[in-house]
Amino acid sequence: MSNLSQFIAALPKAELHLHIEGSFEPELMFNIAERNGITLPFDSVEALKKAYEFNNLQEFLDIYYQGMNVLQTEQDYYDLTMAYLQRVKTDNVRHVEIFWDPQGHLERNIAFSTQINGILKALEEGEQLLDISYRLIMSFLRHLPEESAFETLTQAEPYLDHIYGVGLDSSEVGHPPEKFARVFAACKEKGLKVTVHAGEEGPAEYVWQALDLIQVDRVDHGNRSLEDDKLVQRLVADQQVLTVCPLSNLKLQVVTDLSQHPIPNMLEAGLKATVNSDDPAYFGGYMNDNLNALQQAVGLDKAQLATLTRNAIEGSWAEAERKKLLLAELDQVIAEFT
Repeated sequence: MSNLSQFIAALPKAELHLHIEGSFEPELMFNIAERNGITLPFDSVEALKKAYEFNNLQEFLDIYYQGMNVLQTEQDYYDLTMAYLQRVKTDNVRHVEIFWDPQGHLERNIAFSTQINGILKALEEGEQLLDISYRLIMSFLRHLPEESAFETLTQAEPYLDHIYGVGLDSSEVGHPPEKFARVFAACKEKGLKVTVHAGEEGPAEYVWQALDLIQVDRVDHGNRSLEDDKLVQRLVADQQVLTVCPLSNLKLQVVTDLSQHPIPNMLEAGLKATVNSDDPAYFGGYMNDNLNALQQAVGLDKAQLATLTRNAIEGSWAEAERKKLLLAELDQVIAEFT
């Protein structure tokens, strides 16, 4: 292991952009499918892994929603979430902010309570047993009408003490943030943080909408912000956090080669970029995989790696004391490696 990869391994990380359904490893998917008497359209784990090749976001989403179908019981949601937490513990991830897509499960007649109770049980155990703090983010599916998002918010009402923020994901092109301005205003009135996927496949204009119409607390992805100098200036002035996902960008053809990834340009411009895994089971890597692959592709140095980590901790929605602890750990790791 090189000195830089040792440094990456030692960094106390916060992951701010993770879809729990996207952490569904093929082996676990087959196990839960068998437990629930569901037949997957693949005859083996290997065949399913081969299907994890995509040319764009929609091709990925098609198989992503197919994988969701095996989740039926509270135990299934617990197992999925706990498997993710145990995996990222080995990457020294200390704080997670995970998205889940209730509409994708409600459409299959899985009760809201079944979903959230299983996920929360694992997150609470993970905090106690693995020392991984958390925030849960309920995400709306942008290919569905805003009315469906409002209905989901109504179902979430009894659980709002356990839901910290609300996001917007799924097919970006043709579904601008402005489509959801009213429901996000309602979320903010309820005291929820808001974040929106914007500027991944969609244009920089979607990032402007996220800032001005939705008044987001942070921006997920945001790659294409670099196409608009005024937007970059605005993001820097606001110290707006971008949750960037390198291996996801590569797998979905947002960048054709990791050596062309915009993270170095983002850091140079003063943007508060962070590195995250997005849907690690589908995109070939968890936090350390993303950081190592990016470091090797674009030549990130220790200072840049430390900045990305600091941005994530500071930009997280963790309690102030938790942030202080993780920032102190980060400073200690930096001192040990200099």
